Amino acid sequence: MKLIIAEKPDQGMTLASIFKIKKFQGYLEILPNDLFPDGAYVTWAVGHVCQLVAPEKYDSAWKRWSLDTLPMIPDQFQYEISKDKAKQFAIIKNLISNPQVSEIIHAGDAGREGELIVRNIIRLTKARQPMKRLWISSLTPKSIKEGFQSLLNESDTRNLYFEAYTRACADWVVGMNASRLYSLLLQQRGFSDVFSVGRVQTPTLALIVKREREIQKFVSEPFWEVQAEFKIEGKKYKGKWEQDGESRIKQKELAEKIAQFCEQKPAEVTEVSAEKKDYLPPLLYNLSALQADANRIFKFPPKKTLDVLQKLYQKGIVSYPRSDSRYVTEGEAEMFPEILRKISAIPQYGNFFPLPMDSLQKNKRYVDAKKVTDHYAIIPTEQVPNVASLSADEQKLYDLVVKSLIAAHYDKSIIEYTTVTTIVDGRAMFLSKGKVVLQEGWRKVIPASEKDKDAVLPNLITGETGTVLKTTVKESKTQPPKRYTEGQLITLMKTAGKHIEDKELEKVLMKTEGLGTEATRAGILTMLKDRKYIEIKKNLVYATAKAHILIDAVGNELLASAEMTAKWEQRLKEISEGAASPKAFMDNTNKMISHLISVTVQDSDKWVFDEEVQESFVPREFKKNTPTKLGTCKLCGGSIVDKGNFYGCSNYQKTGCRFTMSKKIKGKSITQKQMKKLLKEGETDIIEGFHGKEDKEFAAKIKWDDKEQRIQFVFS
Repeated sequence: MKLIIAEKPDQGMTLASIFKIKKFQGYLEILPNDLFPDGAYVTWAVGHVCQLVAPEKYDSAWKRWSLDTLPMIPDQFQYEISKDKAKQFAIIKNLISNPQVSEIIHAGDAGREGELIVRNIIRLTKARQPMKRLWISSLTPKSIKEGFQSLLNESDTRNLYFEAYTRACADWVVGMNASRLYSLLLQQRGFSDVFSVGRVQTPTLALIVKREREIQKFVSEPFWEVQAEFKIEGKKYKGKWEQDGESRIKQKELAEKIAQFCEQKPAEVTEVSAEKKDYLPPLLYNLSALQADANRIFKFPPKKTLDVLQKLYQKGIVSYPRSDSRYVTEGEAEMFPEILRKISAIPQYGNFFPLPMDSLQKNKRYVDAKKVTDHYAIIPTEQVPNVASLSADEQKLYDLVVKSLIAAHYDKSIIEYTTVTTIVDGRAMFLSKGKVVLQEGWRKVIPASEKDKDAVLPNLITGETGTVLKTTVKESKTQPPKRYTEGQLITLMKTAGKHIEDKELEKVLMKTEGLGTEATRAGILTMLKDRKYIEIKKNLVYATAKAHILIDAVGNELLASAEMTAKWEQRLKEISEGAASPKAFMDNTNKMISHLISVTVQDSDKWVFDEEVQESFVPREFKKNTPTKLGTCKLCGGSIVDKGNFYGCSNYQKTGCRFTMSKKIKGKSITQKQMKKLLKEGETDIIEGFHGKEDKEFAAKIKWDDKEQRIQFVFS
C-alpha cells in the first residue's frame, strides 16, 4: 500500500477526488483501483509543519539578546514540529509506521518550498520506505492521473531539497544574527525597536528607501509651454512649440512673448512623417507579471493575487500559480484548441471567436521548452468552470488568465504614429502628434488604457497653409520620481539586476529571477508592512522612519545590496543542479556573517541619522512581563507573585520580605491555583503525588501556620 503526502488539505482532497475514497480524521483512504491495486492513503501537511528551532534550543546562552553571543552558528541545524501542527504530524507518523505502507509518494507543490515541506516531515518521522515524487503543474483529473502514472524517482528532486534546506539554514544565520546585531546597536543609539534584517527583505527595503530619498531631495521647478490651434485648408488641429527638441520654457515672460508673436500669424505644414509600429500580443503570464497587472488594474496587493490564484489552482481551473516561466511546451500547446473551444461557450468571451489563429504549436513566442523551468506559464486548464460560481475576485483573475491565452491567438496590433511640423511666420516651429490604429489585432481582446490614446490628426499634406487661430500658455511644474506601487515593486524585485553596476552579477540576478522568488516576493512585501518598514497608502509604497534608520545603519554593507543576492542565488541554483556543495555555501555564509558583525560593531559609532527621521521615529513599547499577583503575602501584606522556580513576595527588594515557597515540594509541582487557595483560605485542596521516605507516595493539604509563619502538611 502507498502513502501519498500532499502539502495542504485541499490539495490532498483534490488528488484523491478522481478515486473512490473513505474519509478519516486527517487522511483519506483510496480504495483499490487500476493505478493503486492495493489502495493508498492520502494525508497532508498544513503548510510548514516543521520549523528550524529557536537559538536557545542550541545554547541556553543564546536566549538573551547580547552582542557577546554573536555570531550564533549551530554545529548542526535542527527542525522541530510546530506546536499548532503537532496533531497532523502525529497522524502522518502513524500512517508511515503502518506496516502496510510500503512506499511514500511525495505530493507537495512541484517547487522548492513544496520539496522542503514534505521531505522535512518524512525525515523527522525517520521513515524507511522508498520515496517517489509526484510532479504536476495543474490539478485537473487528467494531470493527476498522468502524474501518478509517471512518478519521478526520489533522486530526481534530491538536489532541489538540498537547495531549499541550505537556503533555509543560511537565511536563519543571516536573519537571526543580523537582526540582533542591528537591533542592539540601534537601541544603544536610542532607537528602541526590533530591526529585522534579511537576505531579500533588506535589499528590497533599500530600493524603496532610495526612491523615497530621491522624492525628498527633488526640487520642483516651474516651466511654461506654448500651444497653438491651427486652421489649415479648413482642417483644425493643435500643436506645441518646440526648439532643439525642448518644449519647456523656463521664463514665463518669454513664453508669453512667443504666444503673442504667433497669434493670428500665417502657418505652413512643412513636414508630415508617419511611422508604423507593430505590437505583438503579450506573453502568457507568470506570477510576477500577473501580480503586477492585478495591482495596476484592480489594486490587488500581490499577496491577495497569489491567494486568489491558489484557490483557482486548487479548483483545478488554472495551472500552478507560482510559476516563473511565460512559456509552454508543445504538450501544453496541443491542449489549447480544446481549452479554447470550451471557453468560447462562455458568453463574455464569445465575441472573440472564431480565433484568427487555430494553433500556437509552432509559435516560438509562446511555445519553447527551453524556456520552461519547473513549471510552464499560468494558463486556464481544460476544466473550464461556471464563471458565475466563482467569487468576484476569482472572476477578475480568471478573466486576465483567459484573455492572455485568447490574445496570444490574435494578430499583432499595428499603429501608425504621425508627427506634423508646422512653421508659424517662417520662424516658430510647432509639433503635433497623433496616431491611427491600422490593425486592431490582439487589442480587441485587451484594449489599450485611456492614457495610451493620442489625439487623432486630420489628413495633412506638406505645403498646406493656413493661420494660427489662437495660442495659450500652459504653466506646469517638474515632477519628482513617482512612488512605487506594490505591483511595480514586484516587477522591481524581479528585475533588480538593473540596479547593479557589475554586468556579470547583473546577468546572474536576471537569470535567477532577481530578489526573492515567484513564491516569496508577495510575502516579503507583507513582512515589510507587518514589521513597520513600509506603509501602503492608496496603493503607493512609503518608507517609514524605521526603514530610513535601518538602511542608514546598514549603509553599503552587502546586506543592502542586490549584489549579495546575486551571488547567493547563483550558488543556490548550482546546488539545485548538483554543481555546488551545500557545506561550502554554509561555510561562506558563516564567514560573511562573522565579518559583518565585527565590522558593524566597530563602525556603529560613525552612524549618522537625519534629524527629521529621528524625530519621526516612534519607539516600540516593549511589553514588560508583569508577574501575575496570586494573593496577599502572609508576612508583610505585599503581593505574592510567580518568580519562575518559586513563589515570592513583590516587596523583597523594598523591605527584604523573606516569604518564599518552592513550586516543587517533595517531587510534586504546586500550581498557581493551589497557591491562590493557600493565600486566600489558609490551606490548599488535598494534593496527591507527594513522595516521602523510600519514595513512598502520599496525599495531603498544604497549610499556612500563622504562629510558626511557615507551611505545614495536613493529612486527612
